[in-house]
Amino acid sequence: MSTLKNTTQVNGDASSSIVRATIVQASTVYNDTPKTIEKAEKLIAEAASNGSELVVFPEGFIGGYPRGFRFGIAVGIHNEEGRDDFRKYHASAIHVPGPEVDKLAELARKNNVYLVMGAIEKDGYTLYCTALFFNSEGRFLGKHRKVMPTSLERCIWGFGDGSTIPVYDTPIGKLGAAICWENRMPLYRTALYGKGVELYCAPTADGSKEWQSSMMHIAMEGGCFVLSACQFCQRKDFPAHVDHLFTDWYDDQHDEAIVSQGGSVIISPLGKVLAGPNFESEGLITADLDLGDIARAKLYFDVVGHYSKPDVFNLTVNEHPKKPVTFVSKTVKAEDDSEFKEK
Repeated sequence: MSTLKNTTQVNGDASSSIVRATIVQASTVYNDTPKTIEKAEKLIAEAASNGSELVVFPEGFIGGYPRGFRFGIAVGIHNEEGRDDFRKYHASAIHVPGPEVDKLAELARKNNVYLVMGAIEKDGYTLYCTALFFNSEGRFLGKHRKVMPTSLERCIWGFGDGSTIPVYDTPIGKLGAAICWENRMPLYRTALYGKGVELYCAPTADGSKEWQSSMMHIAMEGGCFVLSACQFCQRKDFPAHVDHLFTDWYDDQHDEAIVSQGGSVIISPLGKVLAGPNFESEGLITADLDLGDIARAKLYFDVVGHYSKPDVFNLTVNEHPKKPVTFVSKTVKAEDDSEFKEK
């Protein structure tokens, strides 16, 4: 396939193919989804021009991660201003599928890249934190909805279910995602391992130094490449709002103050940091992934293979969609009207 045209091999061994991957560390253009997609277009093109075959964006890049937003919420309290903030946030979210998804698919095709995009999805008036997957031929592969929003996220985002925990078998490797603190959920990670994930994408809003330890652990636990993508944001990137509560990484309280410090990183299955972390600025983090490292790592530890203990431990994952309303139609046989038929 054309997706492998930039892939080289080590010593002619297909199991040691090299895949170049790029993480985009950049801020959303808040309250302006068209401009956010324009920004994504330039960043995807830049990554592709450097030979990347896989491009991964942060959590909530399309629509925005609403860091510091309170939406007028406290226990037992709501207000009109908060409701209007949510109206604007809902307006920035996208339908999946929808025109923005079509545009992203076209960008993946145009630049011949596999694309993992963090987005805020709207389904009616409920929002979901979602990762979207596209192949290099411009096909939308599907999505993962975050199954467990964290803290106040639960007031603005719905909960995903087991029907959107995909791992896609692609020519560049088996591709899946865990969003932000889903990465702290051992059973969720195990579900991805059980599906054979090799390119483990971790779109996140956690730019802490401690996050790096989690990413290192997952790479070695899963015997997979971990690509953690986080936004780098300053106060000036957000809409002006007196109700924002930022935790700045520095003491300065001005427009240049950093409120999301990034820390995007790529780690190999052997626990080697291949690129990043970048805590300084927006930018692209790129590395060449030797897929042979997966087998090398699993010689000693295969978490759902020879190092599992299924006679003692077993995980069952419910992949059925959980719908709040199900309509069951009953077909009623019409009464016999033979007496009215012509003789």
